[in-house]
Amino acid sequence: MRRPIEEAELEADFEGEEDGAEDESVGALQALLQDPRKLLGGVAVVAVLIFAIYIVFPKLLGLDDAVRKLGDARGGWIAVAVAFNALAFVAYVALFRGVLGGIQSDAVHERLNHRASYQITMAGLAATRIFSAGGAGGILLTYWALRKAGMSARRSACRMVAFLVLLYGSYLLALILFGILLRTHVLPGDSPVAGTIVPAGVAAGVIAVFLLIALIPQDVERRIQSVASGYRRTRYLLRLAKGPATVASGVRTAIAYVLHPRRGALAIVGAAGFWAANIAVLWASFEAFGGHVPLAVLVQGFFLGMAANLIPSPFGGVGSVDAGMIGAFVLFGIDNSVVFPAVLTYRVIAFWLPIPPGIVAFFQLRGTVAGWEAERARAPAVPGYTIQSEVMSR
Repeated sequence: MRRPIEEAELEADFEGEEDGAEDESVGALQALLQDPRKLLGGVAVVAVLIFAIYIVFPKLLGLDDAVRKLGDARGGWIAVAVAFNALAFVAYVALFRGVLGGIQSDAVHERLNHRASYQITMAGLAATRIFSAGGAGGILLTYWALRKAGMSARRSACRMVAFLVLLYGSYLLALILFGILLRTHVLPGDSPVAGTIVPAGVAAGVIAVFLLIALIPQDVERRIQSVASGYRRTRYLLRLAKGPATVASGVRTAIAYVLHPRRGALAIVGAAGFWAANIAVLWASFEAFGGHVPLAVLVQGFFLGMAANLIPSPFGGVGSVDAGMIGAFVLFGIDNSVVFPAVLTYRVIAFWLPIPPGIVAFFQLRGTVAGWEAERARAPAVPGYTIQSEVMSR
């Protein structure tokens, strides 16, 4: 009997193809980390942005006290923030293992152990921070690692989509829930329309779009092939359909995890825990400067500010997220003199602190992947693993 999650992604192995884009991105990341000039140039750009946002901008607004207040941070709360940041990475690894802990060949399952999961997630987070555009660097690096572990191209993409849908689905649901609760005054705090109803409406629209994508038939490519058989441009139609079909299979896989919590509990807890721990880091950062922010405002301001991560920047979200988060809390009426140092502290702990261990994990992952490739080179050829074969064996 087929299990719901396997059923949701059966189509993911249809005509899988190799894709070298992720190899190029991983190579670019390694080249950047090993090129002192490029690395120093990137650090210089980041330093200028931080100086402009946290030094020049407050002075222009007459908020010199906000800058000086950085030295008044309470060490105990900073330690609490660092501890919550560690919990955030534990939750992120749990999400990764929850999504990828389902049906796999024995070899893939063995390779994606706890050590490899840590390396992939930490290296992916570092890549997300180094390359901008909504975490594309981390997505490509994770996909590359899954492919090197032996997972098929389409199934790797399907699971990556499911991973992202679970992670950002909880993000969008939080925007809707807390936006409504704030605006209806169920929870205390300022409730501007621009910070509550508007983002809640946008989030609902995005969720609706992905639910509609999930309605794309599982066998859409086969249907196109059968209907357009003999048509000379069939292969182009199939290529056009491949992207939406893969996204649809990933969305259905994520929905299956939610509808069957016995299988998806680890992934769901990991997704919610990642955001909850990040918000706790921000809460401790505010408390370090004596800022007491209402819970709903803290959550809504955090998610509203994080949306700025979609704006391209030299390093993943540097400048845009800082400015977006500061603007969000100012919109909710939080004192400027507290917002600036609290957001800077949060960004140092949640964004900058994990980069060095992430870089170390990246080079460890390269060694792990080299070991996988050497193992495959020594092993005799075996028939390819498919989802269908495992499901039918049950």
